[in-house]
Amino acid sequence: MSKQDGLVLLGQDDAVCCVPLVREPLGEQAAAETSRMFKALSDPVRLRLLSLIASHDGGEACVCDLTGPFEVSQPTISHHLKVLREAGLVGSERRGTWVYYWVIPATLAKLSDLLRAPAVRAETESPAVRTESPAVRAETETPAVRTETPA
Repeated sequence: MSKQDGLVLLGQDDAVCCVPLVREPLGEQAAAETSRMFKALSDPVRLRLLSLIASHDGGEACVCDLTGPFEVSQPTISHHLKVLREAGLVGSERRGTWVYYWVIPATLAKLSDLLRAPAVRAETESPAVRTESPAVRAETETPAVRTETPA
């Protein structure tokens, strides 16, 4: 029996997520599953690993190519790759002695779609798309230039 038997890959159910956050709130199950993917990406080593795999020639990378750029042990790299795999962000396949990893584009597309804000023109800016609160905006706005001198 493989250690991977019985593992549930997160982010593989199309019905679970992908409505942008600004259109409707996430349901409980979608929030739980999506948070696991974001949690997997919250570690700098895992984020770099995902980037290395995605940018590798041919779209997949051997684990032997992923250990060099980091100052952590090989077992630590394997642990991080397992977290990415269990979150549904990467797939893997053993070929002989080595394991090869690739990014699962559909999962990254789901995360991207979830965070995608609708295009809004500046003069009709929606409160859901603002980058700062109205109070902060008022404090940072340049005051009008005076045309008369104070008495």
